[in-house]
Amino acid sequence: MFGRSMALPRMRWLLAAIAAVGVLAVAPAAQAAPPTKVLGSVSCVAAVNGITECNGQTLSFDGTKIDVNVFLPPESLGAGPFPLIGDFHGWGGSKQGLKTFEPEPGKGLTFEQEDPRIQHWAEEGYAVFSMSDRGWGLSCGKFDPFKGLPNCTNGYNHLMDDRFEVRDAQFLIGELADEGFAQPTKIGATGASYGGGISAALGALHNRTMLENGALVPWISKGGIPMELAAAVPQWPWTDLSYALAPNGRNLDYVTNSPYRGPNGKLPIGVWKASWSKGLNTVGEAISNYNPADPEANIPGWLLRFEAGDPYTDPSVEGIVKLLSTFHSSFGIDSSVEPSPMLIQSGWNDDLFPVDEALRLYQRTRAQYPGDPISLYFADMGHSRSSQTNPIAEPAFNERLEAWFAHYLKGEGASPSSSVETVTTVCGGASAARFKADNWSSLAPGEVRLQSSDPQTITHTPNSEEEGVPTTSSGAFDPIVGTKNPCTALPSAVVKNEHSAEYSLAPAPAGGFTLMGSPTIIASILSPSPNSEIAARLLDVSPEGKESLVARGVYRPVGGTQQMVFQLHAQGYQFAAGHVAKLELLPSDFPYVRYSNLQANVIVNSLELRLPVTDQPGSLGGLVQTPAPKVVPPEYTLAAEYEQKAAPPNPAPVTPAPTPVTPAPVGFAGIAGKLTANGKAVIVPVRCSSEGSCSGSLSFWSKKTKGKASYAIARGNYSLKAGTATNVKVPLTKSGRKLVLKEIAAEQKKLSGVLQLQDVGRATTLTKNRAAQLPRGK
Repeated sequence: MFGRSMALPRMRWLLAAIAAVGVLAVAPAAQAAPPTKVLGSVSCVAAVNGITECNGQTLSFDGTKIDVNVFLPPESLGAGPFPLIGDFHGWGGSKQGLKTFEPEPGKGLTFEQEDPRIQHWAEEGYAVFSMSDRGWGLSCGKFDPFKGLPNCTNGYNHLMDDRFEVRDAQFLIGELADEGFAQPTKIGATGASYGGGISAALGALHNRTMLENGALVPWISKGGIPMELAAAVPQWPWTDLSYALAPNGRNLDYVTNSPYRGPNGKLPIGVWKASWSKGLNTVGEAISNYNPADPEANIPGWLLRFEAGDPYTDPSVEGIVKLLSTFHSSFGIDSSVEPSPMLIQSGWNDDLFPVDEALRLYQRTRAQYPGDPISLYFADMGHSRSSQTNPIAEPAFNERLEAWFAHYLKGEGASPSSSVETVTTVCGGASAARFKADNWSSLAPGEVRLQSSDPQTITHTPNSEEEGVPTTSSGAFDPIVGTKNPCTALPSAVVKNEHSAEYSLAPAPAGGFTLMGSPTIIASILSPSPNSEIAARLLDVSPEGKESLVARGVYRPVGGTQQMVFQLHAQGYQFAAGHVAKLELLPSDFPYVRYSNLQANVIVNSLELRLPVTDQPGSLGGLVQTPAPKVVPPEYTLAAEYEQKAAPPNPAPVTPAPTPVTPAPVGFAGIAGKLTANGKAVIVPVRCSSEGSCSGSLSFWSKKTKGKASYAIARGNYSLKAGTATNVKVPLTKSGRKLVLKEIAAEQKKLSGVLQLQDVGRATTLTKNRAAQLPRGK
């Protein structure tokens, strides 16, 4: 599942196969001889331009054999320890190196894959670590000649499980810290697809590791050194694997809490991404090592159950979904600890892990830790139908990656701003447009809307698609069996589907408009069956009658009459003058997603389509409006960046005021680290977002116990400039001072309590259970 690193040949091979089927930075030490071994038994040799290359097998935390590469900087930069970058491979791949090694050239099997960045990183003073994940390559993969030995008993593919593959990386990097080669708190992680998944998980864990029983404990090396990830740069990652593989259409880019089954855990299981899942499993069956006997790693069994189709109400499916969301997803990792600074890159036309995956983690992180650095970079660069390379976006992104690691791993350069950068998809004669904003919502100041009160019916198709025969357009637009080109254009007569509900805007006026975000559908629907599906496609219809796919998504309704709030995958795309934005609602988008076994007619009433655009409200002759207030389903929470927008009425031609007054922008603050306390105050690290200045109050309360009410330990105010962070000294109350001095005298290490932050820029009080570190001594 899951793709490529920036070393391009590996992803090209994967798609071809599918198509066929803190410590401060340490100053360099005096020049020393390079090591002959690392990780106990992995041999090292001199490589290009003086760097050291270490290549071989070692044992992980449970004795499983893992094939690794370690690269160290030239001798002139000292003997270490060095900041370290973990470079992780995609699905179907193997450890990254200076060259590609194919045991049988031309067969598509690799034991090592070239990543040209490794040489550059080592020469820049980074140690680089890479491993073949369990079940791949010489880490007990299908063609590992020694996979029958005892050290491969547990070496099968666990599908990027936090308790196994992710822990392997942490354990081995910890050993490099023990050996003096890696700085324990200056570690970065990057990789694409499957490698993006592990990078996101490492960032979410930050300074913790997950044991086999699911418990989270501090990440401490075998030698007793506290470890943490300083920065993560996941590319094309998933954040909730259940949603990524079987979306139910409930993910919303403007809320803070978008788990797969919803905040109440009762939303339906979604619609299986059939073509991608089958293609990826074909690769896994061919060269990976599966173990169907392990119910928590039975990848073939999981696939067979979802392939059988709905209803997905049996305990087996519930169990699969719980496993995938809990142990295989960065979003499922307990978020009571702030994640590592994270730069996430996703592809507009990526039909496997679309930008929704990044936005889910982004919005939760900004809500819980608004000052924690997290940035997004979206372009047409990802899994199919996105391009594998992008000559416009890729160089700019690589610059961001280099700056991210340089700052967080080496302390070089200014702190990278938390931002969202995008490059539009380019089709036809359009040129790529670049946009950058402080947050996701600010990219789209305007909105183009379509409203229809006429009822339409999505009719049941009892033959072709239920028999596994796609329509011509569904086949062409499929990311595996189709053209794999986001600009594929088909005649309208071919796209037309008699079973769909269709809605069209008027042709775009001169200049066109630029979609930037998630097309949102709000409608009343009647779905007699809780097992039906609604497949949505937003199309660009040219004046010549050719239609291309701009955005898609799939929704699983519950039974009965209901409100549908449904977002298609986000996109950056220009609708040129004269082009029509058309929405199709279909009973199926097979083979991309599986057809329903129990599909029924679905009646759609009072539909509204909202397209977020980069154009300003009032432009294009009034076509562009001020964004309407977001529809927030019960139990979801609106993201603060949308709360701050006052939603003024649509602009109309008026005489400007003689002296317009622009109110000072207001940011919103959050907790930025661990609390400490002394005899005078509780010290709270606070960071202000980049939108504007922050002000408010902080209070730290005792925990309520039986027979004793909670009381304030400390109270105080704060004021910060935009984009800054500081340690706020919150004065102790009289009762608080008495308690703190008592705990210090008793030589307690921590004081537990409840921290409350009331910020001008936040609609609600931020309340967190926290413990303040106490000083030693009586």
